[in-house]
Amino acid sequence: MSFAADQNAGIGDRLRSIWNQSGKNALPADIASSNGRIEAEHVLVAAKFAGRVAQVLAEEGQTVEAGSVIARMDASDLQAQLAGAQAQVRRAEKTIAEAEAALTQRDSELVLAHQELDRALTLATRGYGTTQQLDLRRSQLNVAEAAKRAASAGLDEADAAADAARAEVARVSSLVDDAVLTAPRRGRVEYKLVQSGEVVAAGAPIVTLLDLSNVYMTIFLPSRAAGRLALGDDARIILDAAPDYVVPATVSFVATDAQFTPKTVETSDEREKLMFRVKLQIAPNLLRQYEARVKTGVRGVAYVRTLQTASWPAWLQVKLPQ
Repeated sequence: MSFAADQNAGIGDRLRSIWNQSGKNALPADIASSNGRIEAEHVLVAAKFAGRVAQVLAEEGQTVEAGSVIARMDASDLQAQLAGAQAQVRRAEKTIAEAEAALTQRDSELVLAHQELDRALTLATRGYGTTQQLDLRRSQLNVAEAAKRAASAGLDEADAAADAARAEVARVSSLVDDAVLTAPRRGRVEYKLVQSGEVVAAGAPIVTLLDLSNVYMTIFLPSRAAGRLALGDDARIILDAAPDYVVPATVSFVATDAQFTPKTVETSDEREKLMFRVKLQIAPNLLRQYEARVKTGVRGVAYVRTLQTASWPAWLQVKLPQ
């Protein structure tokens, strides 16, 4: 009898302890909560063109800076194309020089033809020249003018050929540059999808990066709570893996359409079933400070205020690792 009484008293103490603890951490009426998980923006570093991967330098779990070399494609064919395109540029430039020299020669011939015609006109005026000589000088002038136009057209053609050759050099050089795959932003290598020596198609992903400056938690809230949120409002996140810490966040997105909608919405209870997606962003400077601790997929509970003037309870005050 006394054992049973002691046992019942122990159970009562435990229940009172649980009640006191739940009352201590009771959620205020103006604060809503929802489960979620930590996510980060994924960036695919992919090959621009098909070919063989010469070298993959990044390793899974490695943090890389923006512009760091991730991988290199085999560019031997492109190097050969580039050498050929550069040779075409040199040939076109030589052709331009020859066309300019020919144009200079035709200019000189045209000047001489004008002078010869002027002399012939003077002699004909004084009675010392013949009509045949005058016609010959006019014909020579016409030939010189035609030759100059042809030389000018040849120079234009040579310029166009040089421009085309330079454009081809620029195109191939761009492909050679694209053969070196770099990180578009700072992040952590999540997956290494290709090994050195493998042949990949155009657009094939080589590695997956996690953008450590864009980490967030996505939660779903009923319409009553989501409708009262303000973009930029404070939020709190408590992770299952670190329940002793309270991580600050900011409401950065509230969906305009419900994610879960019943077939018919006729009563207030059914309207409460409308769930809206909410995104809680963690500040980049905070992420940089605790970068080594940032992991995606970690689940937890997020808290948001449905009344902007509401105060956070003591147990939801920001608390971070030292």
